[in-house]
Amino acid sequence: MDLLKQITKWRRDLHQIPELGLEEFKTSQYVKKELEKMGYQPISVLETGILVYLDCHQDKTIAFRSDMDALKITEQTNCEFASKHQGYMHACGHDGHMAALLGFAKKLSQVPADFAYNILLIFQPAEESPGGANLICQAGILKQYNVKAIFGLHLMPTIEAGKIACRPGPLMAQNGELDVTVTGRSAHAGLYHLGVDSILIASQLICQYQNILTRVIAPVESCVINIGEIKGGTVRNIVADQTVFKGTVRTYSETVFKKITDTMQAINHGMEEAYGCKIDFSCPPMYPPVLNDYDLYAQFVKLTGDNYEELKEPLMLAEDFAFYQREIPGIFFYVGTKTERYNSGLHTETFNFDEEVLLQAVELYYQIACKIKLGE
Repeated sequence: MDLLKQITKWRRDLHQIPELGLEEFKTSQYVKKELEKMGYQPISVLETGILVYLDCHQDKTIAFRSDMDALKITEQTNCEFASKHQGYMHACGHDGHMAALLGFAKKLSQVPADFAYNILLIFQPAEESPGGANLICQAGILKQYNVKAIFGLHLMPTIEAGKIACRPGPLMAQNGELDVTVTGRSAHAGLYHLGVDSILIASQLICQYQNILTRVIAPVESCVINIGEIKGGTVRNIVADQTVFKGTVRTYSETVFKKITDTMQAINHGMEEAYGCKIDFSCPPMYPPVLNDYDLYAQFVKLTGDNYEELKEPLMLAEDFAFYQREIPGIFFYVGTKTERYNSGLHTETFNFDEEVLLQAVELYYQIACKIKLGE
């Protein structure tokens, strides 16, 4: 079986068995069996994660990572290899990421080279949540194998198929999940002065939070505060005693993220003093920003060939690959999948792609393994 047919089979098999983070038991079993067929001895990590270590008798190691988990989405692609797990779907391309890393493993086994570094393949669970990369780092895997650089990819339907896209420095945002509960006091609408209107207070909070972006944070910083859900009140003629709203905060700087959330809490305290309400606030940082190493990037670009596109701006998406880059230098890049036929966005029920783009990923991984040079 040629590599494209094999990669296509892997991807379509994996696509049919989507599982949520830290629950990828069927996925893990499938990947493990395929690696064993290649002659590897896979190592289990975090129950559902898998490592493959190629000892090239070198001091340093470079790592390549794929995520494994899926999403709670009901698939509507109508493809012949659609999800067999009702209500769950590989709608973010992780099935393709795994197939590409399996293809890379296959090529490493068939086309040996005099590698300058040991190679560690990481099939990582729980990218979507709670952040498997952080768990891998906490488990000491990078230190155990003396990993000094790491590489990863993401399929991207906003980029033309056949293109590799990346940029130095910030590539993706830090994100935090915002949860706010405003508790006031109910009263009849005709006696509103006896109550504390949680809807009014929540509305003012939302407006003041947005003002942080234009009056507190410097204009050169890119930030997003989005409120995507709000619920409050029960009856039209009653002052609402409780309102809940939820959203997300995103930026490319951990310092800016902290300044935003600190300012939000200061606003909350002021509102509590002014109205006599109680505000429960939570917005912990979820994933750090993805920051590509400049030295590795300069080498990476030379390996991509004519099909490379440097992104002018980073994206306000988030990715737990950033946890690896907190520990060691790394490069995260995009593989374009957009065609006339395949153009649905990530995390949609119709996301799909042509597996041929995965060959490009395998070849680039192999070029990195052969030619990348690490600093002292």
